[in-house]
Amino acid sequence: MTHVPRIAVTAGEPAGIGPDLCLALGRRCWPAELVVIGDPGVLDARAKQLDLAPLDSRYAADQPAQAGRISVEAVPVSAPVNAGTPDPDNAAAVLRMLDRAIDGCLTGEFDALVTCPVHKGVINDAGIPFSGHTEYLAQKTGADQVVMLLAAPGLRVALATTHLPLAAVPGALSREGLAAIIRCLHTELRARFGIGAPRILVAGLNPHAGEGGHLGREETDIIEPVLQALRGEGIQLEGPLPADTLFTPPYLQRADAVLAMYHDQGLPVLKHLGFGRAVNVTLGLPMLRTSVDHGTALELAGSGKAAAGSLFAAIEAALDLAGDSTP
Repeated sequence: MTHVPRIAVTAGEPAGIGPDLCLALGRRCWPAELVVIGDPGVLDARAKQLDLAPLDSRYAADQPAQAGRISVEAVPVSAPVNAGTPDPDNAAAVLRMLDRAIDGCLTGEFDALVTCPVHKGVINDAGIPFSGHTEYLAQKTGADQVVMLLAAPGLRVALATTHLPLAAVPGALSREGLAAIIRCLHTELRARFGIGAPRILVAGLNPHAGEGGHLGREETDIIEPVLQALRGEGIQLEGPLPADTLFTPPYLQRADAVLAMYHDQGLPVLKHLGFGRAVNVTLGLPMLRTSVDHGTALELAGSGKAAAGSLFAAIEAALDLAGDSTP
């Protein structure tokens, strides 16, 4: 009997476009069962607002997965939801959606998790420390090392640091930490993406990759020694390279991934190339997680103008990456 994957899709911030995107899943017949984890009342109200068919099927864990079925696992919100106006009183419910999905993935109930966007500021306004999905998933699963990687057609970009203020980035870089990130990236490119001998370009932190130490010492004191040591382990690494030139065809055509030192060093290039088609993949977890490449887009919630392309791409990527690991 062919295994039918069961994918958990968290609806994310209820006042954002997450519910809109989940409703759009019905436009396609998926070769998996999609379990939308969110508040049924919010989804029904948004469907009415958008004049879309509601997601009527309630999730039943004791039933075998059925290709093409889209069901809803209820995680109720605490306060009324108005599209475009988030309420910190619902922040805990957003995290309960994630917790339910994580638990299901770890027990094998779900084959993968696909996340719609959450609003980090609103969660923090509720008094809950939260810096992003990547960090939350690492904490909840006990992962030793995770890496945030975004993939678009023709380009994969991983991050050495994730959701940090720019002023905090230099202090967050260490030889030990950078080596662990590169080893994780190398291992996951082989295991998840089937790349036998990954070639990784590594960006410098400073302009011109530090200009030999004249524009900063991070390259000479941290990045270069790590790359040299890891080359001795057989990892193919090139760098540290100036970030303003490594994202050009002569470099990218000989690379399987780029490691950027901070969020806005690498992701603007990737999103310029493939916004709406890019997928966020968390590497290093004991489960498979993909996500959209955008935020909550509060101004579009309930308008019918939210594009579902990145969510579709995230589900397609989850199905593809899960293919080698599902029975």
